[in-house]
Amino acid sequence: MPRLESDAISAALTELPGWTLRDGKLYRVIVFKDFAAAFGFMSSMALVSEKQDHHPDWSNTYNRVTIELSSHDAGGLTERDFRWAKAANARLAMFAGQ
Repeated sequence: MPRLESDAISAALTELPGWTLRDGKLYRVIVFKDFAAAFGFMSSMALVSEKQDHHPDWSNTYNRVTIELSSHDAGGLTERDFRWAKAANARLAMFAGQ
């Protein structure tokens, strides 16, 4: 999958609330009610990651999940990164209020 140019990245970011560009990667920190909600979100996104064959660089500290996305094989951001981020945003509704 080809790497996106900066104008395409900027346009795609407008459709991704909560995400920013940091060091050439899509970046987001999500704070949940507690550890169980944060870990539940990560577990559900692990299944999405396998299905999409795209795996994030992420970490969990108690109720916080930090995510960085980049397509290493393309040397930057691709549509695959934005597709994963959109799926993450959609999944967040399942964990709201937990």
